[in-house]
Amino acid sequence: MPLVGRRTFLSLPLIACAGTALGQFRVEIAGIGATQLPIAVAGFRGEEKFAPTVSGIVRADLERSGFFRPIDTVAPLDETARPAFAEWRAKAADALVAGSVARLADGRIDVRSRLWDVVKGADLGGLNSAVEPGDLRLSAHRISDFVYEKLTGVTGVFSSRIAYVALSAGRYTLRVADADGEGVQVALTSPEPIISPAWSPDGREVAYVSFENRKAVVYVQDVASGARRILANYKGSNSAPAWSPDGKTLAMTLSREGGSQIHVMGRQGDGLRRVTQSASIDTEPVFAPDGQSIYFVSDRGGAPQIYRTGVNGGNAERISFVGSYNISPAISPDGRSMAYINRQGNGLHLMLMDLASGSIQALSDTRDDESPSFSPNGRHILYATRAQGKDVLMTTTLDGKIKARLVSSSGDVREPCWGPYRQ
Repeated sequence: MPLVGRRTFLSLPLIACAGTALGQFRVEIAGIGATQLPIAVAGFRGEEKFAPTVSGIVRADLERSGFFRPIDTVAPLDETARPAFAEWRAKAADALVAGSVARLADGRIDVRSRLWDVVKGADLGGLNSAVEPGDLRLSAHRISDFVYEKLTGVTGVFSSRIAYVALSAGRYTLRVADADGEGVQVALTSPEPIISPAWSPDGREVAYVSFENRKAVVYVQDVASGARRILANYKGSNSAPAWSPDGKTLAMTLSREGGSQIHVMGRQGDGLRRVTQSASIDTEPVFAPDGQSIYFVSDRGGAPQIYRTGVNGGNAERISFVGSYNISPAISPDGRSMAYINRQGNGLHLMLMDLASGSIQALSDTRDDESPSFSPNGRHILYATRAQGKDVLMTTTLDGKIKARLVSSSGDVREPCWGPYRQ
């Protein structure tokens, strides 16, 4: 299997958010976490007049996270009610979410929510917002984020977005969707592959590689407007773009001098400089969260392995040692863990490494994993795999115990990339 800069097959980046939202994912949740907080999400008063229901989205978000166990509820409850805490405790609920949804005179939708600690009988606050009808799903995700952060102390990522590539009928489609795979927007379509989508840290741009001119060229595209610019179109291959944490520079693989090597340049294509200086193939760069080092894949030892070097180059330190084929590094936001792909026999498996100790853990039982990407809070990993004859997207908790499979009804999907917190 040759060493290549991120997937030279099935991929097309998700950029200009134009197009009709498409509800085309089926989410299948599997596994049970070691500790799950039992939570009741009551039906929101008035939500039956709108689709989808806010309570349904919140309930699904919390369950998919792996940290909550939804409790069955029957009667709707709004944010102004004083819950009968003894009754909710009898139902084994530790927390309760309720609210209301109503249309305003100007056409916007008023969405209100409240969270209670059932054990302590305490009001933990809530969110109130007036949104356009098209933002109802986003409003529900923001409620989920509020609940998640209040009860875990960690920022929620339900309102963040993902980018991925769909392949159907010989055409590649770059799409952007909510973190649960819903609210899909078509960003770009092409008969030629586009690979390696990478979100900018502010979530406003996506870098990617397009083969539309029969040659690998790196583009940067504005997510909202669709405007794009060529970032790298040098002689040879231009591939695997990755943003620095401050969004001012990008690393990528260029073969302009002959062999594939890691380079860094400014976000406008300025200040190009070479980082690695080897006779081998160096590819798939990714910045460490502190911006001071770059992880990358190289076959300098005879087979693809993961290395680390300073942003200004210098000696490269080998990071992966278990197995003869390790590729596609992704570093957690706190810099403590590395997700990557390891080949075992004929299978490609998602792995997680503790960077301090070097200890590793297999996170998947599938055999065609690729493109791992951490959630903004570092609690989940999004990756592509193949299951039941289809290319699908999967999320997993870091212990591998809770997985959510996102199965598209409109073709195969690959090349996922989890975006930053939504601003």
